[in-house]
Amino acid sequence: MRLELDHIAVAGSTLAEATEAVEDALGVRLQKGGEHDVFFTHNTLLGLEDGLYLEGIAINPNAPTPDRPRWFDLDRFEGPARLTNWICRTDDLTGILPDLAPGVGDIVSLKRGDLRWQMAVPETGVLPFDNLHPAIIEWGTNLHPAAMLEPSGCRLTRLVIAHPRADDLRKGLAPYLRDDRVAFEAGNVPEMMAEFDTPNGSRVLR
Repeated sequence: MRLELDHIAVAGSTLAEATEAVEDALGVRLQKGGEHDVFFTHNTLLGLEDGLYLEGIAINPNAPTPDRPRWFDLDRFEGPARLTNWICRTDDLTGILPDLAPGVGDIVSLKRGDLRWQMAVPETGVLPFDNLHPAIIEWGTNLHPAAMLEPSGCRLTRLVIAHPRADDLRKGLAPYLRDDRVAFEAGNVPEMMAEFDTPNGSRVLR
């Protein structure tokens, strides 16, 4: 079993705020995404090089209130739009979950348009390590969002996960995740930072 970096998420109090934060930081335009069932969120998307993508995500104000806490801890989100989550894919979600940190979540089936996938989502919506443990996804079709998006000319070069227990997080993921772009650093404040090569030069997203 292995994990591969799939995409990263920038959350906002509104989708417009999340989208604007990415566009201002990277100097490129995001594409229209869609609406998610179960958690009633919506997104915009940016295709990255190397089969990755970025999503801006927020609560959909025109959708019902879900009967459970939303994923990515969006129910408690406040403040400026920012990079909040990273998502790794696996081909065996059921098999890998028992080997990961407690609280990564239970399997939820989801869809958006023609896309189908399963994701481990905590009952509280809060991932371990103050939401800095990756969310784990298994795609249910050969269709992947990155292949559906227009190229942006942006490449993720480094993703930094800073946390007081960064070494524990690194050790827990090490048997499954091998990606030189992902760095774990000790820090007093849990936070993420991503570095990109873009058509506008090197850019940083926090």
